[in-house]
Amino acid sequence: MCGIFGIMGKGARDGGLPPASVERGLDRIRHRGPDGQGVWVSKDGTVGFGHARLSVIDLATGDQPMHSADGRYTIIYNGEVYNYIELRQELGADTFRTTSDTEVILRAFMKWGPASVARLRGMFAFAIWDEHERKLFLARDRFGIKPLYWVQTRDGLYFGSEMKALRPFLDQAAVNKAALSDYFSFQFCLGEKTLLDGVNHLPAAHHATVTPGQSPQPQRYWEVHYAIDYTHSERWFTNRLEELMDDSIRMHMRADVEVGSYVSGGLDSSLVAALARESRLDGRFQGFNGRFTDGPDFDESHYARALADERNMQLHVVDIGEQDFVDNIRKVIWHLDQPTAGPGSFPQYMVSKKVREHVKVVLGGQGGDEIFGGYARYLVAYFEQCIKGAIEGTLHNGNYIVTYESIIQNLQTLRQYKPMIKEFWAEGLFEERDKRYWRLVNRANTFGDALAPDAIDRAGTFAEFQQIFWGENVGTESYFDSMTHFDFKTLLPALLQVEDRMAMAHGVESRVPFLDHPLVEFAATIPADVKFKEGELKRLLKHVFTPKLPDAINNRKDKMGFPVPLTLWLRKPGPATEFVRDVFSSRAARERSYLARPVDLGKVLSGQSVYSRNLWALLSLELWHQSFMDA
Repeated sequence: MCGIFGIMGKGARDGGLPPASVERGLDRIRHRGPDGQGVWVSKDGTVGFGHARLSVIDLATGDQPMHSADGRYTIIYNGEVYNYIELRQELGADTFRTTSDTEVILRAFMKWGPASVARLRGMFAFAIWDEHERKLFLARDRFGIKPLYWVQTRDGLYFGSEMKALRPFLDQAAVNKAALSDYFSFQFCLGEKTLLDGVNHLPAAHHATVTPGQSPQPQRYWEVHYAIDYTHSERWFTNRLEELMDDSIRMHMRADVEVGSYVSGGLDSSLVAALARESRLDGRFQGFNGRFTDGPDFDESHYARALADERNMQLHVVDIGEQDFVDNIRKVIWHLDQPTAGPGSFPQYMVSKKVREHVKVVLGGQGGDEIFGGYARYLVAYFEQCIKGAIEGTLHNGNYIVTYESIIQNLQTLRQYKPMIKEFWAEGLFEERDKRYWRLVNRANTFGDALAPDAIDRAGTFAEFQQIFWGENVGTESYFDSMTHFDFKTLLPALLQVEDRMAMAHGVESRVPFLDHPLVEFAATIPADVKFKEGELKRLLKHVFTPKLPDAINNRKDKMGFPVPLTLWLRKPGPATEFVRDVFSSRAARERSYLARPVDLGKVLSGQSVYSRNLWALLSLELWHQSFMDA
């Protein structure tokens, strides 16, 4: 796990590309690799690579940039390829100079070219310069676990692990209006867009071959296809899921340093931690949990404690308070690169700080909700469609996998979501499925009159939403698959951005075993009536792994998702209220072009529940402007 930065000019430069230019970009991401740094510039000065290393595999000989024996190829790489041992054997282990996965990627590319990427199992973003062909090859893992941004300027192509590394080299800094519309709609950006105009993601599951003077033209090398398997029994799916989860955990435990686990108290992280502990019964296993000191509604540590006690784990619990928010929120936004998802990034930052005191590598549960269907809105949306189907007499035409009668027993899961249901059914009842799910995930209408009329391109954002929702790789029969697919393609990358940045802010490698491509490909073939039988969220996952978890977790009906008591803090005098009022008090903050009027803290608070995110969205966006744009 590392940070990478690179420059490719438009052609040979007199005297060569100054190493100081590479150092300048690398300086902004050194937190990603505190164990060592390396800089390389090609002989003619066309290309420069920088690398900040976090040593996890091959601690002694895995330094980068790394060159092929003949000097033709040079690589910089961020991530972990878990099947590097098997690939090393296939490529001829006795010919390797190191035991690193970096050399495995380099050698695989030398033998198979761009096709080598499809052979890699893991999380990665890397660049390879071919001195003979004078081509730059960029690639990113299937799910976008590891980041890779790029921008084309007057001087050439700049790319790196984080946007902040590219910011000093922009010809001009401006906000991308289409990305801002996405942000107000979802609190993340769709597609390749970022909030910084001209800065793009290399999309997940894509690679690009670039020559000097060109911009990357990404090509997809992998896609998840929802080709439903109706030939196997539920027992077969049960056995296969258990095999694939065990294999993914085994691969994700590969490291030359100690591996721990986040333990939030929810199903996904608890399951990952339990299986990891089971695979490593000897010695200690350390878990990490965060809780707010503002009452039981913001504390899941007792669930984490139940798992730790049952599995003989050493559990570290981080107490997080209001002053921690004031002291660290600017750092959180800086490390995020751009605001995304919800306020969970703040407690994630605090817990990751504790992780670094004990281990370098930590496992997390990201991906379980999107792959196996864990969000309450799936149940809300599907219940409406069941009622519609029953009224219209179309309940058994193939579009429905459960009846409204059978789903009723699981509706108690929605107890804490009554305000969302009330708002959802207030308008557009029984419209087409895409419009109804859009209403569930679209947050733009919840800002009231705070936003300027042109801040949101509703038609453009909705059109892009539809393209993803009705993706060619998803059949039109299953509403459940369409919903989970949209979140897999959009929300999950945002959550992975949080996972990566908050861990790497402290030099910690976070691994996500649910996002192992054999497991994801398998999950996409499971019939929805197996995954979502009787409307039970994450049903198959629960039924297969119930014996692995304590009753306290198995019997949970609430889903907290690391809520932050920001609204509670701001409804009373204190350091958080004083801080937020100060943030919005500057002239620049009052005159942001996307605001219809200056932010009225009291008015925003009066219009949202304890768990609402509108104030968080406006606050984090303002802090981002102050750090990335005003400065």
